[in-house]
Amino acid sequence: MEALEEPTKAFLPKVRDAWYILAESSELADKPLARKLFGTPLVLFRAEGGKPSALLDRCPHRNVPLSLGSVQSGRLQCAYHGWQFDGGGTCRLIPSLTKPSEGRGRRAPHFAAREQDGFIWVYGAVDSEPNSEPHRFAMISDPTYTTVRRSVEAKGTLYSVIENALDVPHTAFLHRGLFRSESRGITITAEVLRTHDRVVAQYIGEPRPPGLVAKILSPSGGEVVHFDRFIMPSVAQVEYRIGDENHILVDSVMTPVDDFFTRVYAVVSYRMRLPGWLVQPALLPLALRVFGQDATMLAKQTEAIHHFGGEAFLSTEIDVLGKHIRRLLRGGERGEPTSDEQATVELCV
Repeated sequence: MEALEEPTKAFLPKVRDAWYILAESSELADKPLARKLFGTPLVLFRAEGGKPSALLDRCPHRNVPLSLGSVQSGRLQCAYHGWQFDGGGTCRLIPSLTKPSEGRGRRAPHFAAREQDGFIWVYGAVDSEPNSEPHRFAMISDPTYTTVRRSVEAKGTLYSVIENALDVPHTAFLHRGLFRSESRGITITAEVLRTHDRVVAQYIGEPRPPGLVAKILSPSGGEVVHFDRFIMPSVAQVEYRIGDENHILVDSVMTPVDDFFTRVYAVVSYRMRLPGWLVQPALLPLALRVFGQDATMLAKQTEAIHHFGGEAFLSTEIDVLGKHIRRLLRGGERGEPTSDEQATVELCV
């Protein structure tokens, strides 16, 4: 008999009282859609009136995945015995049963769902009334901005993927030539503010990076106004203003599919001197290349964590946001408020 493999020790917070994107609206049509959140199988479908609904992907009758079934007049029908469930998980039909089909033990556990900004959002706590609303993408409806959406995947924990998206020092090495280069000996200051639901770093005194992406954004150079933000429980924002007319906001919502697999739904909005349609064919492939480099490194990081049986992170003060993200996620999982904190950090770029 083979020995059971020990679980990998890692920081795996699960903030369930919050909204996560599980699909783009276009993915949810007339068939059920299987998804996972925190490793739990869910099924999405359009209930009565086309309203999105999310249930545990398990029929309470014989445990068959409900995602194998079909949608019949706004009800999800199990493929095994034909039981039908409404958008709230109540069983509305058991074929051949002459008595009422409804019954508490016949319910499929339900997760609140919303359709907003072209995405299907699901609340992580089962059979719960949400105490918040989904994240809003600030520029998505602004006609003066060009907006691009992309969903990508990374083999990494929720924490690791968020920190990677907001980590400045690695860009000079992993993305050398695309975004930054090795240190030019310029000292900049990061002013950090953590509140109960977010942490924001503003980088002051940063010149335009020398990489290809920055040159496309601002050919004439100029000083950068740069903010990095983590917003609970899974939003990473990177915002740049370069020169007088160039503004870009990368707004990413991370979905923890399981412990070591994260799906990233990114909305990139930008406005600049050149027309958006002219910039996009050059900017988009470079941005995807940057993320591809990140995804490869995150996969290697996860591979090493599994090999050694757990994480062993060592941080310094230039890992500007990491400790704050951990504290917020830990507090969110426990339902404990996090106190405000301010800090100033110097970096050499």
